[in-house]
Amino acid sequence: MSTPQLVVHHDKELMAQAAAARLITKIVDAQASRGQASVVLTGGRNGNGLLAALAAAPARDAVDWARLDLWWGDERFVPEGDPERNVTQAREALLDSVPVDPKRVHAMPASDGPYGADVEAAAAAYAEELARAAGPENHGAVPAFDVLMLGVGPDTHVASLFPELPAVRETERTVVGVRGAPKPPPTRVTLTLPAIRAAREVWLLAAGEDKAQAAAIALSGAGEIQAPAAGARGRSRTLWLLDTAAASRLPRSLYPPASA
Repeated sequence: MSTPQLVVHHDKELMAQAAAARLITKIVDAQASRGQASVVLTGGRNGNGLLAALAAAPARDAVDWARLDLWWGDERFVPEGDPERNVTQAREALLDSVPVDPKRVHAMPASDGPYGADVEAAAAAYAEELARAAGPENHGAVPAFDVLMLGVGPDTHVASLFPELPAVRETERTVVGVRGAPKPPPTRVTLTLPAIRAAREVWLLAAGEDKAQAAAIALSGAGEIQAPAAGARGRSRTLWLLDTAAASRLPRSLYPPASA
């Protein structure tokens, strides 16, 4: 796995704009080299801020939206259309304003979908969808995502992998159901660390003073069971995108700029 690199921006608005520009470049490069691109989206204020910045960026038209697969790192297991669902928020922030192919928008199942309230069946179905999209060149049960984005919670959780809970300990399955999450709603669907680590690049987004301690813990050698963000690594690159508030408790030795 790759060693984390850091980019620190002055504030969350600049972080969102710069991350959106960086994502556009990655998607365009992937489409130029392989004909298509695959990105895993994240929710939360930083993930949605990035999507809103992307929607407002003139360069968004450089993306061939019809050749882009969109996945999610986790989802709240609530009814379709619920404002708490990450996909609902993503549609409002970006997807409704760009010509994405609906067949390539891979939303996680909702609690009123074909699997009803069975969160484990919903997770297994998403794992099967990922497996069908994985080609022989991916050497695994998920596609080799070009970029997988994750928000970092104040408790160091990423996706719906919370410290010490069973999901963060999963080593075989790529998607699992979560019950009893400490953050509401308690029932969720999430990618596991093995699925996250299949990505070419993993980007962790953290802005605000409330994320400073989590960033410091995750980047200071903590174990992934106690600090799930510490275990989120990409195969070729792991990039922490922070604002100055979220980076305020990091030692200056961790500050070298990431390469372009």
